[in-house]
Amino acid sequence: MAALIHPTALVDAAAVLEADVEVGPYCIIGPNVRVGQGTVFGPHCVVDGHTTIGKQNTFYRFCSVGGMPQDKKYANEPTRLEIGDRNMFREYVTLNTGTVQDVGVTRIGSDNWVMAYVHVAHDCQIGSQVILANGVQMGGHVHIGDWAIVGGLAAVHQFGKIGAHTMVGGSSALHKDVPPFVMGSGNPCVPVGINAEGLKRRGFSAQAIAALRQAYKLLYRRGLSLEQASEQIRELQAQDPSAADVLGVLLAFLQQSDRGIIRP
Repeated sequence: MAALIHPTALVDAAAVLEADVEVGPYCIIGPNVRVGQGTVFGPHCVVDGHTTIGKQNTFYRFCSVGGMPQDKKYANEPTRLEIGDRNMFREYVTLNTGTVQDVGVTRIGSDNWVMAYVHVAHDCQIGSQVILANGVQMGGHVHIGDWAIVGGLAAVHQFGKIGAHTMVGGSSALHKDVPPFVMGSGNPCVPVGINAEGLKRRGFSAQAIAALRQAYKLLYRRGLSLEQASEQIRELQAQDPSAADVLGVLLAFLQQSDRGIIRP
């Protein structure tokens, strides 16, 4: 079935809309936009920039998608926004394109739930199965891993990283990185434990969760430096093959953290 476009919508002739796309009243879609099958735009959405959107996404009313970066260095380069499949974007979400100072593309994976007034800034890299509650605000170049949950009104400093399977409390201020599997909360955000309940729901084994609890103690309870804790986590990984993969994810994140990790 051809795209269903409301008569009040303005869709540039060069835009590519695949089958079953729905464009609601007063939407505006620019020339460099490509939209996958079954995606729906509610009233008053604006989609511009060099933007590629996958299948079966829902953009609720008043979303702003593919706007230029809020970066004074931006000089109208053809940077991009890429969105996967089956995402939900609620009211007044803003999603900006990338900058040439980074990889030039803002990416959002699939199966994410992005609530009202969330801002995804230039060059952010958002994984899949992520929940961003109302009013989450990101600076540029933020990375968020798969299955992370970020509470309402949390603010993430530019270049910050939030690891996979984390949970961040509402109104938290993140100036440092949140390691995978960790829960954090507060202003400034501090660690408050392992996200054990979330890991259980996603099928992580009791052995893997126990090993992550041990790793958490090494990071935060033993008074060790990050280098010392990482070395002991590597030893734990060698001793427990059943938890080698999850500990490897944690170690890789610690090695790649530029801003340093959240601390008590």
